[in-house]
Amino acid sequence: MQAKSGIVSRSVSSVSSSRSGSFFAKLMVILSVALTVVLVDSVSAEAEAANSKYAGIVVDAKTGNVLYSENADRLQYPASLTKMMTIYMTFEALEQGRIRLDTPVPFSAHAAAQAPTKLGVRAGGTITVEQGILGLVTLSANDAATALGEMLGGGSEDRFAQLMTAKAHALGMTRTTYRNANGLPNTAQMTTARDQARLGIALRQHFPQYYGYFSTRAFKFGTRTIRSHNRLVGSVRGVDGIKTGYTRAAGFNLVSSVQVDGKSIVGVVLGGASTPARDAQMRNLIATYLPKASSRGGSSALIAQAAPAPAMIVTPAPVMPQKAQPQVAKTITAAQPPVSAAAADLSLPHKGPLPDARYQVAETEVAYTETAQPKSNNPLIAQPMPAPTKVKTTTFKEQASLSVPKPAPASTRPEQGDTAVDNVTTASTTPTTAAASSNNGPTGWVVQVGVSPSRQMAMDLLESAKSKGGKALSSAKPFAVAYAAGGDQLYRARFGGFDDQRDAVNACKALKKAGIKCWAAAQ
Repeated sequence: MQAKSGIVSRSVSSVSSSRSGSFFAKLMVILSVALTVVLVDSVSAEAEAANSKYAGIVVDAKTGNVLYSENADRLQYPASLTKMMTIYMTFEALEQGRIRLDTPVPFSAHAAAQAPTKLGVRAGGTITVEQGILGLVTLSANDAATALGEMLGGGSEDRFAQLMTAKAHALGMTRTTYRNANGLPNTAQMTTARDQARLGIALRQHFPQYYGYFSTRAFKFGTRTIRSHNRLVGSVRGVDGIKTGYTRAAGFNLVSSVQVDGKSIVGVVLGGASTPARDAQMRNLIATYLPKASSRGGSSALIAQAAPAPAMIVTPAPVMPQKAQPQVAKTITAAQPPVSAAAADLSLPHKGPLPDARYQVAETEVAYTETAQPKSNNPLIAQPMPAPTKVKTTTFKEQASLSVPKPAPASTRPEQGDTAVDNVTTASTTPTTAAASSNNGPTGWVVQVGVSPSRQMAMDLLESAKSKGGKALSSAKPFAVAYAAGGDQLYRARFGGFDDQRDAVNACKALKKAGIKCWAAAQ
């Protein structure tokens, strides 16, 4: 029995040893794979930093301090980072009530002919503004960007590019020039890493109510699901957007916004050699410089809000008009409040009111979209998009071009944007138009406190605001400006009579302390 027991004992020991060896062997394989990934990322990041096209910057979004910089002011091609400005202009038009999320965006033959990546909309079709935004932040759709640009530029992408450039310079992006709305190759369309960091911060600070779109990882579009090109969203803690970009001339570009543990940074990588190398470099920058960012910031905003753009010009009718079905879009709530900070290494522009005096719809105002709901944990947007249709429109006379110098023509090449995406067909809605009234009231600096469906309601809103504004509004002149939006007559409630920007901003600050949201701007 003892001999048998010994055999059994040795057998059990042998099995145990075998299992233990198998476990450690598997553990070593796992550790080896993990170490290989870390080493590959490290090597990729180092190789990327040595790339001759490479430029990068990391900015503390709460203080403006530049934590890292390499070739940050060298002119480079933005590629699809261009769409960040297209989206900025779209957000601005939404905030001003000139368009709505369900406003139809018509596709001209020019927009439909843009190179991939694209939604694949035929000339004469439409999408909603919200679908356009989602198409830009996920698919980086070139045709949708051009269609949005034509709509906001009065039917002309060239005119919209002039508006984009003017807006960039107003935001302090002094070395950036735009020639189109999507970033397809144009030798005159240039930017810098520092300018793109400034734009990334401005998008987050100026439009917190819409910024949540940048963290969209996928969205339903008819029967298809379109997934985001931005691989850092959802894989790197704290990354909430913003945009990728690629052309052969530009290389692989990326702007990333990070907010975690009370710290906030915006990083930019331009001219990457490949998608993995670009992403690895951004991961390396985030890991290195986020711990060095400040958890405290100043009371003023880092990027000053530029004065509003001119009212939207009515878009000419698209081709092949047919009847379309109406639809309603929902707003995505931003995942975080606006970020405020004092200006430091990132110099501020000299013109434009501060964004701490912001316009917000009051209770008596008209709601342009459905009430924003808390953001779902589901990465897919819940609401389904309708099937593709065509749109019936009428032709409008195009207004005169804005007084912005027309840029010299530049050579272009048929190069495609971001790669490796599905071809998707768009959905459609019925058209609406928006136009501003010519009755603008007093000139100079004004403070807007809301939008109301009637002149009397606007004046009542102003009277209530003036009673709470104290001395800052003692000499202010209340007035209502009529304008049309979506076929409705609306009235902007404004105070005029301010001597300069400082008086208008101070009045807005006084209103803000009294719980009234407002917006100061040059009329």
